[in-house]
Amino acid sequence: MNLPFHIARRYLFAKKSTNVINVITGISVLGITIGTAALILILTVFNGLENLISGFFNSFNPPLKVSPVEGKSFYVDSVDLSALMSLEEVEAISQTLEELVLFEYDGIQEIGYLKGVDDQFAIVNTIDSIIRKGSFTLRSEAADFGVFGAAMANKLNLSLRKALTPVRVFAPARKSSFLGSKPYKSQFIYPSGTFSVQSEEDNKYAFSTLAFLQSLIGKRGQIGHLEIALKDDANINAAKSKIKNILGEAYTVKDQYEQDASFLRVMKIEKWLSYAIACFTLLLIAFNMVGALWMIVLEKQKDLSILRSLGMATNGIERIFILEGLLICAIGFIAGSLLALFIYFLQVQYGLVPIPPGSIIDTYPVLMKPFDFVLVLITVLAIGLLASILPAKRAGKIGAFYREIV
Repeated sequence: MNLPFHIARRYLFAKKSTNVINVITGISVLGITIGTAALILILTVFNGLENLISGFFNSFNPPLKVSPVEGKSFYVDSVDLSALMSLEEVEAISQTLEELVLFEYDGIQEIGYLKGVDDQFAIVNTIDSIIRKGSFTLRSEAADFGVFGAAMANKLNLSLRKALTPVRVFAPARKSSFLGSKPYKSQFIYPSGTFSVQSEEDNKYAFSTLAFLQSLIGKRGQIGHLEIALKDDANINAAKSKIKNILGEAYTVKDQYEQDASFLRVMKIEKWLSYAIACFTLLLIAFNMVGALWMIVLEKQKDLSILRSLGMATNGIERIFILEGLLICAIGFIAGSLLALFIYFLQVQYGLVPIPPGSIIDTYPVLMKPFDFVLVLITVLAIGLLASILPAKRAGKIGAFYREIV
């Protein structure tokens, strides 16, 4: 039998001679419980946000994206598309082009990016999942159409009901063909729908056909990116390697996370900063546990003196109170985990914490991962160990001869 553990358990659950020790110990367990639940829920909320935003990126970003190392565009004839399509991992390839333009609608002007796409774009990107109004229609026999980000549409005050009112798109003219010619070109597109991904894309992007944008900016035969869809069972790393071998050093190949690496990096920084702040708060709560252990040491001086007289070493006595601190934390962790699971269930089933109106979702997204519980357990036990050191050291200094002070 582990004697220090047995004694620590007895000291924790046995009735104390001074009731205030029970109260302080209970407060310590309650504090650890609330702190544990807070840590788990912080990770859960950020997991949910990352999962939600990654889902949006999956709709807006292709599985693989090819870009030129130098310049904004390249001639499509300079790459071997047939060799790329022959790869067993490749499902479809879309040619796209982006350009900064000026939109004008019913007297309102806004600057944004127009992205020209071909017929394969809807296959490469699950674009239908982010359409909020209208449809992803870019071309008819009579006219060109555009699909605008929700925020951009709001700034332009676009109305899909005004079918006869076009959006005029301005772009700088590449060359002036004669003296006195305008330094810009303009063409018309009709709004057919709006999409929503996240604020940055919604605020600045619109879609058109690739041919429309190439004609507007004078880049016929040129594209900015190749967006590649992979088959369901494809190995993305193997596909990247094969595509790089075909294209050479003049092109970069990025997966979905690399395309938005900076944004996801900021999300992770926010996640771990929030976790660190919660850990610091839990560390402050642990001072209650220090007080409870210290009072138990003072109350049990006579018992500890007897244990020392019976031959228990200093490290054995110190282990009693370190184990007691860890027991308090373990109880708090179990209770906090159950509390976090209960709140998680309420959020998933009933939307306990809603998001203000106007957002694309109604409640905060949450996602629990088993690793979160392991991380929080390690954190809580580490804080408990740290808080137990001083009381344990004080208990280890009690000698074999004890005289009660009256």
